[in-house]
Amino acid sequence: MRYLDPKADLTFKRVFGEHPDLVMSFLNALLPLAPGQEITEIEYLPSEMVPDNPLRKNSIVDVRCKDKQGRLFLVEMQMVWSPEFQQRVLFNASKAYVRQVKTGEEYKYLQPVYSLNLVNEIFEPDLKGYYHYYQVMHVEHSDRVIKGLHLLFIELPKFNPHTFSEKKMHVLWLRFLTEIDDNTREIPADLLNTPETKKAVNIIEESAFTDAQLAGYEKFWDVISVEKTLYGSGYRQGIEDGREKGLEEGMKEGLKEGREKGLQEGLKEGLKEGRKEGIKEGRKEGLKEGKYEIARTMKSKGLDLQMIMELTGLTRDEIESIN
Repeated sequence: MRYLDPKADLTFKRVFGEHPDLVMSFLNALLPLAPGQEITEIEYLPSEMVPDNPLRKNSIVDVRCKDKQGRLFLVEMQMVWSPEFQQRVLFNASKAYVRQVKTGEEYKYLQPVYSLNLVNEIFEPDLKGYYHYYQVMHVEHSDRVIKGLHLLFIELPKFNPHTFSEKKMHVLWLRFLTEIDDNTREIPADLLNTPETKKAVNIIEESAFTDAQLAGYEKFWDVISVEKTLYGSGYRQGIEDGREKGLEEGMKEGLKEGREKGLQEGLKEGLKEGRKEGIKEGRKEGLKEGKYEIARTMKSKGLDLQMIMELTGLTRDEIESIN
């Protein structure tokens, strides 16, 4: 028996976007809901945008739903961490919050918005915990909270099921996401002995998907690999905000230039100046070299020529000339 990774776009949405009982169990287990405030009924809401590939995910939320109290829940599985992700989460949650009332309606009708974000990378290396909960609160008096937005981020690589008895479903759902992948042939007994996770496991069996869906599943991982390459090389950040960063080659060259100029302000200022010089020089030379390297990676992954042209800015002839 072969199982698909539940973190993939196809499987995550199949499990949590099509089965109300499972997403309710998932949300009740992972959200900081007070006793007596558990979700008992949900209604799925349509996605506002449908991306043609994960690199253009932009404002996409994997699962959007609300309960009978009117509370809104946004769930997203993020495979690759990026600096702008937290701002995107805040934007989506804020947008969902303000759209609840129309012009002239009273604010008292506003219901809380919970944004639950599962991240498959470590983005807070200096913090020990994997569970990060944000609210709008008074800086000096953290017990004073402006209610409305609840932003939660879970670093999946940090998760380690210490105790099975404490928060049982919390642990089981995170084990479901972290212990099953394409190489899994035998499911842990704890997951099969619990009705909710057993049902989720059955949903992600390879045999439950069509050949076309499986092809899309494989393409998803190829695109994720490309996205990691883009972030690793600094290419995407150089395109989106060249004033902040250049390619790694440009940064290194910039540091070298900063040292040669003998900046008096020391290392901190040198890094700052090096970055600026790196953008000017490295982005000019390194950007073009980086484009070719990334296009080469994309070609090796079998990505569509038109997609490569859009993502790199290279012409058809330039891409076809790459070996």
